[in-house]
Amino acid sequence: MSATPAEIAALRRRYLWMATSIFFLDLGIALIFRLVNGGWSDFWISEGPGVVLLLGINWLLARRLFEPINRFLQGAATFNDTERRLTQLPLLTARWAALFAFILYAFRNSISWWLPSPTPGLQGQTIADYITVCLVLPVFYFTYTYFVVSDYLARLCSFIFERYGRNLGLFFGSYTLKLMVALLVISVAPLSAIVVDLFSYDGERLQAEILVDVASAVMGVAITAYYISRSLLQPITILSSAMSKVAGGNLEIRVPVTSNDEVGELTGRFNDMVGGLREREQIRETFGRYVDENVAAAILRRQGDGQRSGEIAEATILFTDIASFTTIAEYLAPHELVTALNDYLDTVLAPIRHHGGVVNTFIGDGLFASFNMPLACDDHPAAAVRAAIDIQRAVGSRTFGDQGVALATRIGISTGPVIGGDVGTGNRMSFTLLGDTVNLAARLEELNKEYGTRILASESTRAACGRSFAFQPLGKVSVRGRSEAVAVFSIDPLLQEGP
Repeated sequence: MSATPAEIAALRRRYLWMATSIFFLDLGIALIFRLVNGGWSDFWISEGPGVVLLLGINWLLARRLFEPINRFLQGAATFNDTERRLTQLPLLTARWAALFAFILYAFRNSISWWLPSPTPGLQGQTIADYITVCLVLPVFYFTYTYFVVSDYLARLCSFIFERYGRNLGLFFGSYTLKLMVALLVISVAPLSAIVVDLFSYDGERLQAEILVDVASAVMGVAITAYYISRSLLQPITILSSAMSKVAGGNLEIRVPVTSNDEVGELTGRFNDMVGGLREREQIRETFGRYVDENVAAAILRRQGDGQRSGEIAEATILFTDIASFTTIAEYLAPHELVTALNDYLDTVLAPIRHHGGVVNTFIGDGLFASFNMPLACDDHPAAAVRAAIDIQRAVGSRTFGDQGVALATRIGISTGPVIGGDVGTGNRMSFTLLGDTVNLAARLEELNKEYGTRILASESTRAACGRSFAFQPLGKVSVRGRSEAVAVFSIDPLLQEGP
């Protein structure tokens, strides 16, 4: 939502106030000087130029400086055309303030040379004091204006971020330089003025000059230090708060860039980082809808570690399939079939995950799960067998979908060396498991049709499980893809111990 005319006018007024507020600081310093030294009769001779320069001409120039920003807020200019002016707004405003201050004090402190004053405190200014005032006060006014407008810029950038969704991307400022200038100006400037007075005057005149310098410094430094602290610390506070939220798991956060220096650049990079994390999490969530979330996490971790080559490990593979699924699909409507299948898969997934396995992929009405690859699983052969038993118990005790369809499950289990790795080309990659162990598990699942069984396991799985389960030997059988016959064992869930 764009800004309303009233909001734009308020932003413009606030900037003009910030840009010309230097006049009121100067007026306060002038009043302190008059209160100490007197000379009210020629007060306006001294202050008139301040009204013209610091208030009048400065206000007109500030309007011109803000005009590109005003056009952007009104929708008459693009953000790219306005961004440079936004970034340089504090510097440009402060530069004019310093120039006007130099002209003003060069004129103001020369009055006593061509217009003698009846007030002793206004006469006889030394050259050293004249030069110091003409240099120190413009630098001080520059610093004040820069940080006041920087504080305003932070609010303006926050407003633009909230309403227009745009952030600064150009950074011309230097945080280190800002800090050094701030420290030097608020500490060295008042001291230099006092030191010059000590060598330029004595007696009551010295006391008056030092009193004016100290009182002016207390007022000016207090106000300037307030804006310096806000300008330098507020962006860090915003960034720190955002980091805490990200650490708490909030990846939706995006913060405004409110400074034109390294902190602002860091904030922009922080937003980019959070965007990357958010995208990574979205990919992981999307991955998790198609493969087991643990597999997705393993893939992302492997890619993050730069691991693309295959690895081999001992694992147990489990294949499942629904008996007579083609026949069932003939008499169910598509939406009824999908509902029943999803209900069934939810039932099958639970035991696999409970026993430490991960589902690598769904294959039609079946699935392919692994234990100890890619995630470690202690005693993976027994874990796979327990999962198979629990699946049969869960599936055999219920029906699925709105129509109450009974589904029988066939399971094949094999244990042995498995190769795991990323396969594919270009941008289409997949983590998969390969090897004879995978093929044998798939063949054993199919052999359940011939033996009329529900769970078949290989000799390697039976040997690894020892006496933990009641295996029934079925002899050796030729398996497609193998030259030698393999020993096959069935597992009857009803003959196993446990709930």
